[in-house]
Amino acid sequence: MENRVLGKLKATANVIRKDIITMLAESKSGHPGGSLSAVEILTYLYFKEMNVNPSSPKDENRDRFVLSKGHGAPVLYSTLAEKGYFPKEELMKLRKTNSMLQGHPDMKGTPGVDMSTGSLGQGLSVSNGMALSAKLDNKSYRVYALLGDGELQEGQVWEAALTAAHYKLDNLTIFIDHNGLQIDGTNEEVKNVNPIEDKWKAFGWHTISIDGHDLQQIEKAVEEAKSTKGKPTVIIASTVKGKGVSFMENEVGWHGVAPNAEQKEQALKELEVLK
Repeated sequence: MENRVLGKLKATANVIRKDIITMLAESKSGHPGGSLSAVEILTYLYFKEMNVNPSSPKDENRDRFVLSKGHGAPVLYSTLAEKGYFPKEELMKLRKTNSMLQGHPDMKGTPGVDMSTGSLGQGLSVSNGMALSAKLDNKSYRVYALLGDGELQEGQVWEAALTAAHYKLDNLTIFIDHNGLQIDGTNEEVKNVNPIEDKWKAFGWHTISIDGHDLQQIEKAVEEAKSTKGKPTVIIASTVKGKGVSFMENEVGWHGVAPNAEQKEQALKELEVLK
């Protein structure tokens, strides 16, 4: 990746992080930890990789993205707003009555949202349907999805994993946001999901492990996924919950708590330094 492009993507990721903090502080509700951990993944997909156009959000030939961990909606909303799907002013209406931006993504109310999500474990099944549809219709679009690592405790994920491998859905790439934490503690404490890579290999997937905050590693993994034929690809992205904000990083308490005014200002100052 050219330094110019890399620098632009990093700057975009920083803007998205600041918007996440600002919108959550305004709404006094939402999920900062798992939104901040996935910023680089969505930044790369929407601003470098995916064939999408905000002026034609329902284009049948567009690439698709499914946020299976729907409580991470702030990172999706901030990314879509930065991409131009709707005015940034809408971010300040998060979770408010009659807002297009509810606590979980709504494909009927929000431009750019390809699937309504929130019930964990269902996103991969939907992504399978999209990818299989593309193959049946001889369409070239690709399907991307983001799952949480705690979400892997859901049995439906593994049924869907079998299905994707069975149908050789090589137009499907999923990311696992592997930050190691969920609402009740560490994954190991709640219900151990390790070894993640071995499980996906056993289910017939091409597996790649990366640093989920390294845009160049994300690019390399996506390119490898596109060149992999005959099986779907899972990119296991090691991330930091609350990435970019010192008092949120690796703190399970920031799973679903919005920052207050003072915490918002501290977070924005830290992110300004990273600019």
